[in-house]
Amino acid sequence: MSDKGAGNYSDVTDFTLVGFRVRPELHILLFLLFLLVYSMVLLGNFSMIGIIVTDSQLNTPMYFFLGNLSFIDLSYSTIIAPKAMVNFLSEKNTVSFLGCATQLFFFTLFIVTEGFILAVMAYDRFIAICNPLLYSIHMSRHLCAQLVTGSYLCGWVSSIIQVSTTFSVSFCASRVIDHFYCDSYQIEKISCSNLSVNKMISLCLAAFIILPTIVVIVVSYMYIVTTVLRIPSSEGRKKAFSTCSSHLGVVSLLYGTVSFVYLTPPSNPELRKVASVFYILVTPMLNPLIYSLRNKDVKQALGKILWKKNTLY
Repeated sequence: MSDKGAGNYSDVTDFTLVGFRVRPELHILLFLLFLLVYSMVLLGNFSMIGIIVTDSQLNTPMYFFLGNLSFIDLSYSTIIAPKAMVNFLSEKNTVSFLGCATQLFFFTLFIVTEGFILAVMAYDRFIAICNPLLYSIHMSRHLCAQLVTGSYLCGWVSSIIQVSTTFSVSFCASRVIDHFYCDSYQIEKISCSNLSVNKMISLCLAAFIILPTIVVIVVSYMYIVTTVLRIPSSEGRKKAFSTCSSHLGVVSLLYGTVSFVYLTPPSNPELRKVASVFYILVTPMLNPLIYSLRNKDVKQALGKILWKKNTLY
């Protein structure tokens, strides 16, 4: 930033979020767009959780993990979207130091947890297809609870480390964050400190989060594909692959959009913001649709709920 040398203010009380650099008259359009997509995120994920909770036939490990995935999706969208929408209608787009740290903490917590939950879901599909006779033994309720708790614990530890390192720096005269939420990369850009340690910690965190989850997903699907190709009937192969297609779609969507954000050149911050919208709002909106449209059990459960409502009226 041009004013890094203007002063050193480690006692920052608030930041200004730039948001999208568009004409003021387009802010209302952005507000309506965010409102529409965020409403669909809430509707889709609350509906998915409701269907899983109310239908006893969905009381299985796969849907237990899916319910947690829906909760995580609506949680990290809620951390970002409402504040962004308020800022679209406000002239002073400020966020307090504590509010910024809190937003970054919970966003990191849920986005990291989602990565581990997706790895757990891949492992669940591996056991279901490659060891179906031992599925109920391997994927016991106790183990499922441990896997989900472990995923949240990894997210919690990662968010503590991320927030601690991000906000341990000294800030310069500029307190302007060039984003629509408190992004750690943009926060560090306005610091006056040496960021070599921060970059090393961020790299270690990325390796700790991405490498194990990707390895579990890839290895699980290697075994799944090998097992499915051995099934003699085409109908059996189709049925086995159909149980994995939704999960693969969700994994591709999340990792694809996140990768696009971080592979986008820093010289094009507006493109990074647009890409961020995809994994903050669009991905959580599409995930319930992917599972409901491509999952026979979910469609049947939804049909039963709608039929009961119609009979009541």
